Amino acid sequence: MEYWTELRTALMVARLGTVSAAAEALGVHRATVNRHVDTLEGVFDAPLFQRNARGYALTDAGRDMLEVAARADEMLADLAARARGKAGQLSGSLIVTALSGVAPLVMPAIRDFHLSHPQIALEFVAGAQLARLEHGEAHVAIRAGAKPEMPDYVVTLFRRLRFGLYASQSYIDRAGHPDPDRLDAHHFIGSVGAPRPVPYAEWMNANVPPETLALRTTDQQVLHSAVCEGLGLGFLAEHDACVRPDLVEVIPPGEAWSTALWVVTHVDLHRTAKVQAFLDHLKSARLEHHGSHSEESN
Repeated sequence: MEYWTELRTALMVARLGTVSAAAEALGVHRATVNRHVDTLEGVFDAPLFQRNARGYALTDAGRDMLEVAARADEMLADLAARARGKAGQLSGSLIVTALSGVAPLVMPAIRDFHLSHPQIALEFVAGAQLARLEHGEAHVAIRAGAKPEMPDYVVTLFRRLRFGLYASQSYIDRAGHPDPDRLDAHHFIGSVGAPRPVPYAEWMNANVPPETLALRTTDQQVLHSAVCEGLGLGFLAEHDACVRPDLVEVIPPGEAWSTALWVVTHVDLHRTAKVQAFLDHLKSARLEHHGSHSEESN
């Protein structure tokens, strides 16, 4: 591949931020790193880096270069491992991103992947935004809501996330057991009056007067803490509520209050050995979840 050596050098500069660090990592002289960067900038007819006192920062052209070079680097490393017959001995890093509240659903797969491939450096990035997989911000993203329709993304359904209305035993001891048909005398946690991307928002807007909110919040973790502390009733994810014996179902979780969880990968890295291995563990975790629910319903 023409200019691959130069691309790899520029990729190392982008990752490490300085010429000296890139030179040390590659085992070459600083002058070689500068020459490779100059060669690429001549080929692209655009600067890839802005030089400043703290090191090298990427330009727009540099970010485009990083996007392509990073994916190519991972694919070539994967190809080399397969050619050596070491596809089962995975290496490098794997970055998974999801909402922090989804972590309990993903953690069994992360645990099993780590036990099978302890040499892989694992990172979990918690956040609400869909990582830019094409820029190498993550290898696997798990997102809730509508199916992502980004080009070059491979999207599969992981499972559905169900919510129910819960109260803590301490709240019930103080305010009485809520009757699902007569909740007007009770206090709630959450928000009303504005559209929100949660499956229970419509029910809250229709049934909860603003004055009955003991605590206004749109953060699911804050809501969970407030319900557990007995401030009022609130909608919690089924997997979060089931591990708290002090929580009482007021209205059970159902499909009407559920949202899809999607597994998202980039097409260029989807077939790499480590991504496929992690996806296999996610699939096993999903099947175990469905199996346990089937047993509970029998």
